[in-house]
Amino acid sequence: MWQKHSTVHSLDRIMAKDKVMYVCENCGQESGRWIGKCPSCGQWNTFKEIRVAAGTGQQAAKSAAAAVRSRHGSENKPLRLKDISRQDVPRIDMCDEELNRVLGGGLVVGSLVLLGGEPGIGKSTLTLQTVLHLHDKRVLYVSGEESAHQLKMRAERLAQGPLPDNTLILCETSLEAILDHVQNELPDLMIVDSIQTIATEEVDSSPGSISQVRECAAALLRFAKSSNIPVILIGHINKEGTIAGPKILEHIVDTVIQFEGDQHHLYRILRSIKNRFGSTSELGIYEMRQDGLRQVSNPSELLLSTDHDGLSGVAISSAIEGVRPFLVETQALVSTAAYGTPQRSATGFDQRRLNMLLAVLEKRVGFKLIQKDVFVNIAGGLRVTDLAMDLSVLAAVLSSNVDTPIEPGWCMCGEVGLSGEVRPVSRIEQRIAEAEKLGFTDMILPQNNMTGIDPKKYKIRLHPARKVEDAFRALFG
Repeated sequence: MWQKHSTVHSLDRIMAKDKVMYVCENCGQESGRWIGKCPSCGQWNTFKEIRVAAGTGQQAAKSAAAAVRSRHGSENKPLRLKDISRQDVPRIDMCDEELNRVLGGGLVVGSLVLLGGEPGIGKSTLTLQTVLHLHDKRVLYVSGEESAHQLKMRAERLAQGPLPDNTLILCETSLEAILDHVQNELPDLMIVDSIQTIATEEVDSSPGSISQVRECAAALLRFAKSSNIPVILIGHINKEGTIAGPKILEHIVDTVIQFEGDQHHLYRILRSIKNRFGSTSELGIYEMRQDGLRQVSNPSELLLSTDHDGLSGVAISSAIEGVRPFLVETQALVSTAAYGTPQRSATGFDQRRLNMLLAVLEKRVGFKLIQKDVFVNIAGGLRVTDLAMDLSVLAAVLSSNVDTPIEPGWCMCGEVGLSGEVRPVSRIEQRIAEAEKLGFTDMILPQNNMTGIDPKKYKIRLHPARKVEDAFRALFG
């Protein structure tokens, strides 16, 4: 009888290990067989084979359930929707205004957050620096890339003082061992650096593969939801600029934030790509220093620190990312095409929208740019998606084309339509207040935004524009 049971159990394990699935690397679409073209995203040759065991993640789920029972004494039960009391989601203050803003007001208890970025951009520095300021929280920092001595040296450089005694360092890559330590320590926050180095014994593949990343992230999600312990995963960016691993990783987690920036610039941008508990249009700005990352509470003053008096091709725009207004400098260079075919290049601005705006400038205003190169750059290494930047881009291009500088003290905002009209933008009063606070004297804004605004209560002079020609007439006479 025992031999028969053992044989059946062995056969079950063999059959479980022989279970094969195919996952699209681009969008995470699953299939029971290999497909040349993904039916979801339309990409070719993106389906990769993964082996899935029937017991994958069960041990992790049991450890998470045991941690819940030891901490709370009971498991969750299904509730009727109408019986659920309405209350605010509990959040953890990360002691970082920029990070709290991007997360939507703080880290939600029991959430799974993915922090992505290029190698060396400062992901580990940001998380470790944040952890060192959480004096009232017990934190478990799991490192699969660095040793404990390396983390100690970095922490001493960032803390610049005595290190807190509530931070635990664990150098481990086995998911089962990590969850065992979590069950014993019961921290208030866990950080995994990075998800590509973690592996589970239930999946027969190397760390960082699609199956390993998928199963480890799913197990950590079950753990976070059942134990109410938030987990922050650190992920790498591949050559294509997306988070390494299958797209299913972004579907699993609650929040995806990306740490951007150029290593040749001082500024780092923290941008929310997905957030189930807040807005995805928020932006956090940091300045990289030798002693760590410094929060930039007023980015307008830093982005406009250079004097451009007498220089053409520079326009100042009042932009908004999320709920945060700031003034950004738009630079443009227009020159004769040297190689016959004119170039169109944009840094920090949408390339296709630049082509549209140049067509509007040529068709509606009458400036011929068909034989000229046009280069547009958003100063400071920022990437702005606000449509109110349209008017400043056109003004900078025209200023460079005629080699006439825009007078100092002028800023503008407005979306430009295909017929050359200046369309209204949102939160105009916040844009005006930010420009006035920084000492600007004149501002061009859409005419439709003047409804309900009393110009007398502002010291800055407001110039409404219905068409692009009206804005250019106010700027250049």
